Amino acid sequence: MARSEFEKQNKHAIGLAIFAAVLYGVSSPLSKLLLVKIPPTFMAALLYLGAGAGMLLVDWYTRFTELERMEAKMTGQEMPYIVGMVGLDIAAPILLMLGLSRTSAENAALLNNFEIVATSLLAMFIFGEAVGRRMWLSITLITFASVILSVDSFRHLTLSPGSLFILAACLCWGLENNCTRMLSLKDPLQIVVIKGLGSGLGALLIAWATRAFIWESFYIVMALLLGFVAYGLSIFSYVSAQRALGAARTSAYYAAAPFIGVLFSRII
Repeated sequence: MARSEFEKQNKHAIGLAIFAAVLYGVSSPLSKLLLVKIPPTFMAALLYLGAGAGMLLVDWYTRFTELERMEAKMTGQEMPYIVGMVGLDIAAPILLMLGLSRTSAENAALLNNFEIVATSLLAMFIFGEAVGRRMWLSITLITFASVILSVDSFRHLTLSPGSLFILAACLCWGLENNCTRMLSLKDPLQIVVIKGLGSGLGALLIAWATRAFIWESFYIVMALLLGFVAYGLSIFSYVSAQRALGAARTSAYYAAAPFIGVLFSRII
């Protein structure tokens, strides 16, 4: 591949990663508003169901309009990564919503940066990705900042329960990002549909079993729409960027999301 073509693809991938960050950045403040009425587990289910159902409609549209999409389909060989991806995506948003219901949207948005640390370290130790000096500096600073944000009282050295839930969600998403990285050469639209519907139905079963649901049609529709935009379109862009950048670099550019979340929280 020519150098100019490689640089063009690299810039496009960076743009996709930042676009994914912008879309996901609005999710924490808007989810915080919806959590006033929607229980955390049910909220997590709706977000992923909105993502999966919305991207499924996009997939049907591309097939109906006969738009050519030369993408590799997933096979049985990728099943361990698919199961890991879906399972972790059931746990992570539930943990995030539990944390978000116990802390501010700004704090939650900033703590989401810990996902970069989890993704990068797992990518290096488990999947053999290279991590440069600047990335190590970022990991150190983000870890230090996450510790500060997680302390509820420095005088008594007590930790914030909400922050701990969010950090646990970031660990799940860090491993999930690496599972998704192993599928990134496959059709990203198919990945998001499987991820969204599989994880959403799993979280929905948990919400039903724990009776953590409501029947407020307006709030349900709003949560589904938020899931389509902040999760569906965002994950699609993120997976597409991973093809060229890898899990660690994509997560670094995706780091803009928490700051967008803080800004959006201030505006609201």
